[in-house]
Amino acid sequence: MAIIRMAVPADADAMLEIYTPIVRNSCISFEEIPPSLKVFQQRIRETLRTHPWLVCENDTCILGYAYATPYRHRPAYRWTVETSVYIRPEFQRRGIARALYTSLLELLRMLGFHNAVAITALPNEASTKLHQTIGFELVGTLKAAGFKLDGWHDTALWQYTLLRSTTSPVSQPITLEETQESPEWKRALADGEKLLNI
Repeated sequence: MAIIRMAVPADADAMLEIYTPIVRNSCISFEEIPPSLKVFQQRIRETLRTHPWLVCENDTCILGYAYATPYRHRPAYRWTVETSVYIRPEFQRRGIARALYTSLLELLRMLGFHNAVAITALPNEASTKLHQTIGFELVGTLKAAGFKLDGWHDTALWQYTLLRSTTSPVSQPITLEETQESPEWKRALADGEKLLNI
């Protein structure tokens, strides 16, 4: 049985098992050197101060993870987040990425964020299909955005509308502490778990 829950810094080791080969062997991440355990733990701590970081795990290991971070750090961007999702290779194509994204986007909506943005390296057929299935809209392509593994790579910019931005002034995003113990929060995690095909 698999569950979706909030990450903790102690999960860093297991998540690095997923992320390190991606950094070393692919252009999915534009990082070139895998982060150390200490650095990765600090990323989790920093993210969880303001944004959700989720893991999907079964009885034996973490199968995948997804999180949101600020899209840009200038204040007017604070209603927009950037999302990322990574899945252990042997558990891909089992609905884990979709399940994590479903829970993550519901939580972001609850927190008062208006837009989620994903930036994906091209070509990446699996990621393109995932974002289309979830409901992200392709809003642009940046040509030759990064050079890695002896080649230039374009990136696709995807946008998902969480809340319609129709009022002014808008409410500020709320904190994780204000919502994390609510029934709605637990329901959002459960909604993702229903999609798991494990």
